[in-house]
Amino acid sequence: MRIDRYILFEWLKVFILTMVVIFGLLLLSDIQDNLQDLIGFGASQLDILSYYIVLLPAFIPVALPVGFMVSLLFFLTQLHRNHEITALRAAGFSLFRITRTLWATGVVFTVMLFQLNANLIPWSVEEARQIWNDLEFSKALEEAPVEEVGLLYNLTFYNRKDSRLWFLNRFNEYNYRAYGITVSEVGEESGIEYRRIVANEGYYDDLKRVWTFLSGREITFDPADGQPIRSLGFEQKLIQEFSEDPELMKYLEQRPKDLSLRELNMVVDYLRPAGDPRLARYAVSFYDRLLSPVSCLIILGLAIPFSVSGVRTNPFVGVSKAMGLFVLYYILVNVGQFAGSSGISPFWSASIPNLVAFGLIGYYYFRLQRP
Repeated sequence: MRIDRYILFEWLKVFILTMVVIFGLLLLSDIQDNLQDLIGFGASQLDILSYYIVLLPAFIPVALPVGFMVSLLFFLTQLHRNHEITALRAAGFSLFRITRTLWATGVVFTVMLFQLNANLIPWSVEEARQIWNDLEFSKALEEAPVEEVGLLYNLTFYNRKDSRLWFLNRFNEYNYRAYGITVSEVGEESGIEYRRIVANEGYYDDLKRVWTFLSGREITFDPADGQPIRSLGFEQKLIQEFSEDPELMKYLEQRPKDLSLRELNMVVDYLRPAGDPRLARYAVSFYDRLLSPVSCLIILGLAIPFSVSGVRTNPFVGVSKAMGLFVLYYILVNVGQFAGSSGISPFWSASIPNLVAFGLIGYYYFRLQRP
């Protein structure tokens, strides 16, 4: 138990200092990129402080694995240089017995990251984005009417499941109103348009999950040959089956890396039943982020064998080998993302780099098991 406490607390000192430095660097980088914009929006000191407090948890998926890796390599290298690992192994302790508190910590970090990825981190990403948007909108409202604030232009969305194609000339993120709307419904089998809604304006009720169209026209086509057979004007028309969420439309216009895990899950759940070809690039990003917490165990498994191997070997040689394997692992992750976007199963594209890493860990670790 004394050895466990010694290993844990000595490593913990290094880890805390490392995390403080990494969080500080990430904060400074974001401040350098975004502080002038926040000041330009007229944000108060309290607004800026609130924004960065909310944003802090979003740094955890990057900071924790990197901090864990750096602290492990530094700490284990120090033990190796001081011959403490050699002395403990000579006393009959196995490598796992010496490092079991570190393994327990790695498991805790992995479980914690899974939980944070499911709850706190998506909240942090989305809430920080909302604070930013609110400040930007408030500034814009001082110079323009609400109808001209927060506009997205030429927003298109294809609901493959219900065979509906949307085109919004302009969409206002601030009040959920759209302008210049065209919605075309096509036959699932024939692919021929049978109804079209054209409206000057419309709005989405996020409580009832329904669209209301204003000042428009409903055009009906012959499903056999696509020729128009009826055209009816309307001042206001609510269509219950038109439940497409504008938030989802916006997510599909963004890069997967800019979305939170919750938003990615929402997109994947929507696209999967319809067999949409856009599914692959969102799904591979979703599974990659979902499985990212296991990187803590991979980092630990690769750090230990190389940081403590070879009494006569310069410790930095082992560290260099470990760093090389870390780089190889992240290259495999990127290759997996590309493969998943190219047609291979997104789940296996995200899983195979981790399985390869665990295979390497097993190979190198069990070579060092003998005391």
